[in-house]
Amino acid sequence: MTSAPAHIPVLLTEAVAALAIRAEGVYVDATFGRGGHSRAILAALGPQGRLIALDRDLSALAEGQVLAANDARFQMVHAPFSQLAEVLRGVGVSQVDGILLDIGVSSPQIDQVERGFSFRGDAPLDMRMDTSTGMSAAEWLAIASEAEITEVVRDYGEERFARKVAQAIVEARALEPLTRTRQLAELCQRAVRTREPGQDPATRTFQAVRIFINRELDELAAVLPQALAALRPGGRLAVISFHSLEDRQVKHFMRNEAQGPQIPFDVPIPAHLLPQGRLHLIGKATRAGVDELRQNPRARSATLRVAECRGDVGARAP
Repeated sequence: MTSAPAHIPVLLTEAVAALAIRAEGVYVDATFGRGGHSRAILAALGPQGRLIALDRDLSALAEGQVLAANDARFQMVHAPFSQLAEVLRGVGVSQVDGILLDIGVSSPQIDQVERGFSFRGDAPLDMRMDTSTGMSAAEWLAIASEAEITEVVRDYGEERFARKVAQAIVEARALEPLTRTRQLAELCQRAVRTREPGQDPATRTFQAVRIFINRELDELAAVLPQALAALRPGGRLAVISFHSLEDRQVKHFMRNEAQGPQIPFDVPIPAHLLPQGRLHLIGKATRAGVDELRQNPRARSATLRVAECRGDVGARAP
């Protein structure tokens, strides 16, 4: 197995600061990855603090187990973050002081060519974050209809040439099994006629198939309300996303929960009795600065959004 370069956590300082860590608090890193954010959170916690981490990637799990063996404040759980509520019940935690989500594929997953996430190089066409379960990209592409492939590439990759890509895949698999990343990348190069400067023709298709195989947007939709329910009053939710589909989902969730129930404009309710939202937005969206981009160009698309649980979400007191 190819060893991955050292992972550089994105927006590390900003994300940890956004959690406003209390020394004795209980926190969740719902996307452990290689533990960069978790280690920074642990550094800010006191002896009585606690950090619970989740990840569905088996390599991340192994890394987290090493950390857990050396720090009693830390606990690693093999699970997708859509199971956050179940995980917290399993470890005996009802409420937490902060939750961090670093959404999407991690640099080690991309850099380990054999995982099949990257169109650079040649490897089995897998793309599963958890290789112990589910259908690989190759298995799905072997049975999906042209219409299904078109829909996935168009909706999850925002690819203008989605229909051409799907046609190319269906035609190619009729001649030989489509099992390697290089095969898919070469099909994209022929099917995608124009591309933004500096972007590989396979970028959007690989993104789309990866998101679909791992149900990434479904996972995000499932975890956000669970995260809100798990936060104690004053607890923080910090979410880092890497493309517009994710960020739009996070933005809309936080905005809607900050606004609270919408009362029809013609209902005569005094302002002080209007119900509050369950979240309070903290600052504006944060993006990587010049220094971080110089050290880690992959941070260029990262966006951090933060919100705080209000606590009492009933009507405002008179």
